[in-house]
Amino acid sequence: MKQEQRWIKKIKKNGSHEAANELISKYYREMYAFVYKQTIDSDLSLDLTQEIFISVLKSIGQFDEKKASFRTWLYKIASNRLVDYFRSKNYQYRKLTDSIEGLDFEGSEDMTISFEYKEDVEQITSIINELETSSQQIVRLRLFGEYTLQEIAEMVQAPLSTVKTRYYAAIKLIKKEMQVHHHE
Repeated sequence: MKQEQRWIKKIKKNGSHEAANELISKYYREMYAFVYKQTIDSDLSLDLTQEIFISVLKSIGQFDEKKASFRTWLYKIASNRLVDYFRSKNYQYRKLTDSIEGLDFEGSEDMTISFEYKEDVEQITSIINELETSSQQIVRLRLFGEYTLQEIAEMVQAPLSTVKTRYYAAIKLIKKEMQVHHHE
């Protein structure tokens, strides 16, 4: 039995703090990175990462390892939290720092979004925010979580064909909007 499963068992059984800390520290950096790539704000990323782990611990009773790996389940909660955050009233564009310039994102096999300007990040994020929830999740997990479309299909429990259709439609929209934006 894997260490991770032991921790989860302990947390489920008696809310073990020790096990919870071990579990969180195993995934903390990775979750923080996933959030940071989408917010480009370190304080905000710390807050959101903390909220993600709080809801993970609150709902760990519902986690079923027969259905998904813990990591997969964690990303699902994280991407849901980000969808909610970007929908929320308190979300306003924060001025992005210059650190984003020159960042390259491998969007998919056939497309690279390179963030030449920090405005591009704002632009892309705002386009993603307009998508419906299921498409948002797919795009966030692909672009920022670097999951394959097959893995995402399993995570969101949708057929691969549906995931592909939604992903490519979203990418097409992002490209189109970006072109309009750059020609203004």
